[in-house]
Amino acid sequence: MELSDKAAAVQRMQDYIVAHVDREINIDELGSVAGYSKYHAIRIFKEQTHNTPFEYHRALRLTKAAKTLQDADDKIVDVAMNSGFDSHDGFTRAFSRQFGITPQKYHADTPPVNWFVYYPIEAYYQLKEGIKPMSNEKVSQTVTVTTVERPARKLIFLRYNATDYFSACEEVGCDWEGFYNSIPEKFDTAAGGRLPMILIKPGTGGNAFFVEVPLNYSKPLPDGYEIAELPPCTYLYFNGMPYDDKDNFPIAIGIINEAIEEYPFERFGWKKSDKAPNMGMGAEAETGARAAVPVERI
Repeated sequence: MELSDKAAAVQRMQDYIVAHVDREINIDELGSVAGYSKYHAIRIFKEQTHNTPFEYHRALRLTKAAKTLQDADDKIVDVAMNSGFDSHDGFTRAFSRQFGITPQKYHADTPPVNWFVYYPIEAYYQLKEGIKPMSNEKVSQTVTVTTVERPARKLIFLRYNATDYFSACEEVGCDWEGFYNSIPEKFDTAAGGRLPMILIKPGTGGNAFFVEVPLNYSKPLPDGYEIAELPPCTYLYFNGMPYDDKDNFPIAIGIINEAIEEYPFERFGWKKSDKAPNMGMGAEAETGARAAVPVERI
């Protein structure tokens, strides 16, 4: 079976699991969706995602529960039942295994944990291999640019030496995105890009995955993560338009990158700054692609 065939089959199974996150998945239905025997479907799913479909489903379900516990005052037992668990105890055990903390303590303290992030594998495979996504939808070329003033704050960051996203994930893992986005105090979503000059160490490429948090942020961080204070700064936020087909996210990111390259910074009285991180925040169908460039007045 060609890798592209596997990716397409796994993508169909991912779509099925996401659509059925609030109920149990059926192994026979999963095989039918994949177009293979149920046993072969499970095998290629784990090969491509490093999780069985059931582990994947449980991680999505528990992450959804974690978001509910962070954002609402629902009772733990209600969250457990709404997450498809038959008992409070079963939910507590599963939640603790997934995140290393009980749901009760998580609800009270909201420390950062590794939320599970859904990556549409077919689109990422296309991006990695340089394959242009096939879609009848034309992604809008419109990009809005907004000035954002950021106060003094802290930057949590995880350095990497790789030169592309996939190599970076192989180097430091991909848990950073779910970890950063689980921080309720964050200013914006998790991002990747170039560190400010003051944080670049000699002999490194200066790249990192990071998120900005308030100056008073003091929750513990895992090994490998660093934190440093940053002065106030100005960003130009580049935001693309929403799009319908999730597989079009590489196109959406390309449009944003091109807009930044062609933007007449000096004409509008700006010059790029090296005192804050350059942030690429990826793309979501609902919000479009986003990036932020630090600037100073000329």
